Order: sequence, then C-alpha cells, then structure tokens
Amino acid sequence: MVRWRAAVVTAVRRRWAGAVELETVLADGSPMRALAYPRLVGDPGPGDRVLLNAGALLMGLGTGGYALVVALPDRLPPDPVEAVDTRDAGHLVKARYTPLQPILLGVDEEASPYRAVLEHAESLDGMPVVTADLHSALPAVLAGVLAEQPGTRVAYLMTDGGALPAWFSRTLAGLAGQLAGTVTVGQAFGGDLEATNLHSGLLAARHVLHADVAVVAQGPGNLGTGTTWGYSGVAVGEAINAVHTLGGRAVGSLRISAADPRPRHRGLSHHSRTAYGRVALVPADLVVPAGLDAELAAELAPALAELAGRHRIVTVETDGLDAALRASVVPLSTMGRGLDADHAYFLAAAAAGRHAARLGMQGPPAG
Repeated sequence: MVRWRAAVVTAVRRRWAGAVELETVLADGSPMRALAYPRLVGDPGPGDRVLLNAGALLMGLGTGGYALVVALPDRLPPDPVEAVDTRDAGHLVKARYTPLQPILLGVDEEASPYRAVLEHAESLDGMPVVTADLHSALPAVLAGVLAEQPGTRVAYLMTDGGALPAWFSRTLAGLAGQLAGTVTVGQAFGGDLEATNLHSGLLAARHVLHADVAVVAQGPGNLGTGTTWGYSGVAVGEAINAVHTLGGRAVGSLRISAADPRPRHRGLSHHSRTAYGRVALVPADLVVPAGLDAELAAELAPALAELAGRHRIVTVETDGLDAALRASVVPLSTMGRGLDADHAYFLAAAAAGRHAARLGMQGPPAG
C-alpha cells in the first residue's frame, strides 16, 4: 500500500509539459527525488512542505524513479478556472475513486464542442492504426510514418496500462510538435482530448483530430509479472479488435529484439505472441523489417509462422529508416537500451509506421 513521507522542497529541477521534477529532503535529512503534476496538486517551489507517496521509489520500481507529490498541505492550489458544480464543464472522472481523481471534459459528452461530430460517428474510414505494447515504440513508429510521408497527421492514443497522467511522459512532451494530438483513454488522463474508452478515442482521433494515422500504446511504466497473461501490454490484442470493429486497418508493431537478456523477449517477445496470437480475434498486418540479421531472422521464423495463420505478415524494406530514427527529436530508449543497443526493436516499430503511412496514402479500402 502507500508509503507516506513528509518532505520539504529544496530545489526545482526539470520541467516539461504538465510535470515538474523536484529535489526534496525528509525530516531525517535524507534527500528524495520527487515529481509533481501542477494541474493536480499545485506548483511546488523551494521551501514548500510536500506529502509524498514514496513506495515505488523505495522499492526500486517503475520508470523514472520518483516519489510522487500527493499534496502541498500548506499551499493548496485554487479551484480550476473551469470548475462548476454542474456537468457544463464535463463530468468524466478518471483515476476513479482514488484521492486524486480529476474531473474532465470528455470529447463526446454533452458539454463538448465535438459532441455533434461524434454523436453518430461509427467508422474510422479505413484509417491505419499502429498498435504497440510499449510506450517506447511511439517515437520510432512516428519516425517511420513521417519518413515515408512527411506531413501525415498522426494521433496518439494513450491507453491506461502504464502511467495514467500523460504528463509523466517526457517523450510525449517532446513529440508534441509532430503529433496531431494525444487522446487519453480509459483511466489515463491529461491528453489533448479525453475519451471514455479506446473505441471513442479512436473515433475522436479520426473525426476531431483528423488523423491520417493513429498509434495506440500504453503510457510509460508498464506492468508485468513475467507470466504469459500478467502483462498490461496484452491489451494491444484488444486494440486490434477495436480497430476492426470500427472499420480501421490494424498494423501491429512487433516487439522484436536481439538484445533483451530475458529469453522470453528475445526474437519475438512472448508478449507479442500472446497479444496478436491469442487475444486479437481478427486479422491485422504484422510488420517485419527486411534485412534483419540472419540469426535473429531464424529466431523469428517459427513465431511468425504461427501468427501467419491469423494475420498477414508484411515485410517492409528499411532504406532510410535508420537515418529517420537517428533524427528523432526525442531520445530513443527501451528498457534502458538505446537505438544502437537494441536496433531491431526500433527498426521494427519504424517499419510498422512506414507501412501504415503507405496504407494511408492508398485511401480507404474499396467497399
């Protein structure tokens, strides 16, 4: 459960969209790095007393290694300027029934300016949607899309398998100028648009953000237990089903690695095999980058043969993708490994982006 700590802010470090990194000191003089979301708790400064949830930091869990600011008890923030006691400013409650539940305006609820657009929206009109099980794939997918077709409008749908606040992601903050927008779905919040679930989020990406391509992936800090089913990224299989239901074209970004030290993730990760092979009930295009190292290609072959019974295995050439990845406006990193340390992983994501861009250029499928 929660491991509480009281501390005092000694310094403000980095800031990015929606978040601020702090140095704090506990009563016994111990330093503790913390993260605050100003829209939830206010904007801490040096000298402020803060209450922290330190459990994940003390256990060494999670992405980033922070205690999280729960409150500034001596300097509470004012009510939001849009706060009213009716539903006129929205009534979507996320992180529901937790002490920091925010109340937000859902993109398709009655008070939304997009209500009329979405009230009868039923189709993605063939929009390609790339699904990935790790947040780290997002900039690589985007690099592949834009390398193939500059100017493509790409929307990101952040699901709630990892971080709930979109503000936690420095990657997302850095990509803001390249994305048409972010839709936070389910319990996730803090995007440009808020959606109740993935279905309504996909429709918002298409009809509100006017996306040509969408990318679906959980936020940073995924949950896994090392078992077949105990992994939050298995939800990409359900995303494939949602895309199919809404008339989109699903493109699976496969989790391929020659560098992961864990046998279950080498070659094709067991997470991809489970999500696409057992959870997804309808076909998708699963993208494999051409020209992989012969040893890695041999490791992949049996798993791809199994997936080919349901899905279309699409090999995509990779000319120019390495350069596109190296030109990324944000650092590329997965499980602590950068581009050169896990090249196949990022190349596979970029190839999926390239394939999605090509599908988008073809227009909606006939019929």
